[in-house]
Amino acid sequence: MSKTSAGILGVFSVICSAILVFGASRIALDFQSMQRSVVVKGLSQKEVAADVMILPINFNRASNDVAELYRQLESDKMVILEFLQTRGIASDDISVNAPSITDKVANRYGGEERIAYRYAGSGNLLVYTRDIERGRKALEELGELNKAGVLIRIEEYNTEYLYTKLNDIKPQMIEEATINAREAAMKFASDSQSKLGKIKRASQGQFSIESRDRSTPHIKTIRVVSTIEYYLKD
Repeated sequence: MSKTSAGILGVFSVICSAILVFGASRIALDFQSMQRSVVVKGLSQKEVAADVMILPINFNRASNDVAELYRQLESDKMVILEFLQTRGIASDDISVNAPSITDKVANRYGGEERIAYRYAGSGNLLVYTRDIERGRKALEELGELNKAGVLIRIEEYNTEYLYTKLNDIKPQMIEEATINAREAAMKFASDSQSKLGKIKRASQGQFSIESRDRSTPHIKTIRVVSTIEYYLKD
């Protein structure tokens, strides 16, 4: 090989080495840049009206004649059904359970205490309605049954209000949470004199449905928090 060819080859080798070193350095810098990231959370929250009301109604009687007790419970059941239907509650929204009778003498263990009524009976109706307005109105007026001699027991904490249309609003809420997260990430990038890159990873939190407060259980607050990690660029 001539000295000229050897010299050209040497120069070419130096240039190639420089290119490779520069390229490797650039790749390393790019990789290092891609490792810079910020993790942010985005919140979406909505208030919605419940679309299902579940109202249990219990009623009680006592007697020394079991046949008479069954008759009284049946009569009370019919009075309650009429009360609900006159307030617009559909018959299909009402289910009735069989009455329960307790014999206090048979269940007594020891002691000779006087028992006023040997038999105690209870009945139960369950209202499951999507007409929340009429259901709440009926609940407010149930006390009138006591005035009519029907001994009902209403435990408001057992009254449930449900929201069953979550799937209808999920996409919109996820979008809102993502937008909120991106706004927070852009603010961080601006404050750190960086630019916001692509999403590195994202995690959608679980949706929660809770009553707005104890006074308005028929109003639900729905929340979802998305956690998103973005790349930062210089």
